[in-house]
Amino acid sequence: MSTPLESINPWTWQDQFGFSQAVAVAPDARRVFCAGQGAASSEGATLHEGDIGGQVTQAFDNLEVVLERAGSGLSHVVRLNYYTTDVDGLLGVWNLVVERLDKANCRPASTLLGVARLAFPEMLVEIEATAVVP
Repeated sequence: MSTPLESINPWTWQDQFGFSQAVAVAPDARRVFCAGQGAASSEGATLHEGDIGGQVTQAFDNLEVVLERAGSGLSHVVRLNYYTTDVDGLLGVWNLVVERLDKANCRPASTLLGVARLAFPEMLVEIEATAVVP
């Protein structure tokens, strides 16, 4: 493996959703495990209450800040877990996720989970990532 990441996809159906079935990481790559990122301001206040598209965008913005601070970026994310209180709502704006991942040339292994509640009642989505530092 010449790069620290290798996507493994025995099928192609997942391509439309912006993820890989698996991602292999070089053994000597530094790994970054990010806490779930939501639509929070720098002071921790929830933003875009009731707007799942706005919350997805803000969660990705926050994730990119964390990754940058760790010396990585969205293009080096190998796993994304999506937690939401509204699966249908999130799927309704999934194009925002695919556009963001496409822009970064990111095809992580992913899981989407519907949950009863997140840390704060007004949070609709939280995104958890694992990345490598190139």
